[in-house]
Amino acid sequence: MKIFPAIDLYDGVAVRLVHGEYSRMTVCSTAPVDKAMEFRLNGAEYLHLVDLQGARDGVSKNYDIACQIARIPGLKAELGGGIRDEETVKRALGAGFFRVILGTSAMEDPDFLANMVSKYGEQIVVGVDVRSGFVAIRGWTQISKVECFDFVSRLQEIGVKTIMCTDISRDGALKGTNVELFRSLTERFDMDVIASGGITTLDDVRSLRDAGLYGATIGRALYARKIDLKEAIEAAK
Repeated sequence: MKIFPAIDLYDGVAVRLVHGEYSRMTVCSTAPVDKAMEFRLNGAEYLHLVDLQGARDGVSKNYDIACQIARIPGLKAELGGGIRDEETVKRALGAGFFRVILGTSAMEDPDFLANMVSKYGEQIVVGVDVRSGFVAIRGWTQISKVECFDFVSRLQEIGVKTIMCTDISRDGALKGTNVELFRSLTERFDMDVIASGGITTLDDVRSLRDAGLYGATIGRALYARKIDLKEAIEAAK
């Protein structure tokens, strides 16, 4: 299983939210590029990067910093947040990101998603952000009427190969992750599933590994020093 340290960008700094609430935002690092380099030096091969303002508003204020992170040697960074047209997809891939994450656009415009999957294949990941069983969009500020498993079924039909699923109720809370949700997704669908939300201990990492997950993102637990990155990478093997 692959470990994706997470950096969420807002106004040029790395922050964390609790349960996806922007009113409960804390600054984790004022130097996100340095933090990404630290992750790389501690063994990270992958990085999950989200532009929170892009996700919420559709307009990025963090793109230049994100691109600096994408250029760190030996680190494969994926970018999500506000990627809602092909020009933005092409620009991000051209800047050095190894793949991009579509969220709101994947939900609201399935034809666009199908076109992007047709053109860019496995460089397209879809974020499936779940609150109370339903998919959230626009930086988690709106809850759709589409159930998680129905949405993932549609994604599989379109040809999506990788999803990143976040249990918003667990995100940033440091109270453990929803192993059963992620196991169910892995067992029901023929795609790679990356788990996100609430991963707090090495036991969480091992449980997700044993459930057959392709990957796991770890955010607040790294910043709060609940998990050592090197140990998490080893536990995921």
